[in-house]
Amino acid sequence: MGKRTFYLLGVLTVLVFFTWSFSDSNEGEDEFSEKVKISLRDVGNQLLLSQEDSTSLVLPVIQVEPSKFVLAFEPPLSFEPSSLVAMVDKSFKTANLPSNYRVEVVQCADKEVAYSYEKSANKEKTIVPCGGRVLPENCYTIEVRFIQINASFFSVQNILYLLIVVVLLLLMFFYFKKGQASLPLEKHSNHSSIGSFRFYPEQNKLVKEAVEISLSKKECELLEIFVANPNQIVKRDELTKKVWEDNGVIVGRSLDTYISKLRKKLKDDTSIKITNVHGVGYKLEIN
Repeated sequence: MGKRTFYLLGVLTVLVFFTWSFSDSNEGEDEFSEKVKISLRDVGNQLLLSQEDSTSLVLPVIQVEPSKFVLAFEPPLSFEPSSLVAMVDKSFKTANLPSNYRVEVVQCADKEVAYSYEKSANKEKTIVPCGGRVLPENCYTIEVRFIQINASFFSVQNILYLLIVVVLLLLMFFYFKKGQASLPLEKHSNHSSIGSFRFYPEQNKLVKEAVEISLSKKECELLEIFVANPNQIVKRDELTKKVWEDNGVIVGRSLDTYISKLRKKLKDDTSIKITNVHGVGYKLEIN
């Protein structure tokens, strides 16, 4: 599989994954909203029945914000607040709704809060004022706000989704990193990369960052052979034949001398070295 194909497949996988996870998240929010509305209608029905009213209507529950819902009634109500606390608590537990919420009983006419309380999974943070005082008959709405619904992104499910995406991205990164490491000599139109050096054979020079290092003709010819055969043993006979004997020159110990010169010029990059394979030849090693 080519790099481009692998990259496109990786991007497509991430896009499909995010689309699926957000779609799943939206479905979860819709399910949550429906559960709250059913539970609040159940609470409204219980309040009416507590007044021995089995005919009046519980008006449709309205979701005014992602975390806020409003329950309204057709007739005026009069009830003892502690009964409301118990009804809401029982209905929400049955529907497996979040334990952190705030309830306000609001007067229709002036929008003043006639009674309110706050429940929390941490009992020490639960605030429920004393009941016992019956609310006078009036038009009321019951408003419920779930305090931690906005933090639902950090649920275990979403964290798992995020971890999977991170793993996919890391796999893509290491795949390309490995691909680059397996090709340390990157060919260009007028130079080759050798580790951190750029080799310009036509100009007889090496360049490391902004520093130019001049090469003699023989050094350049030797380095070209090594660059063409990275991490491979090049026999002494092949080196001497191509660089010296083809030009009618008897070499003697010249090969070892020029290898030593090349080593000194490449010493600033520890990831590359020219090693001597005893009795065989030399090898340009690039990590």
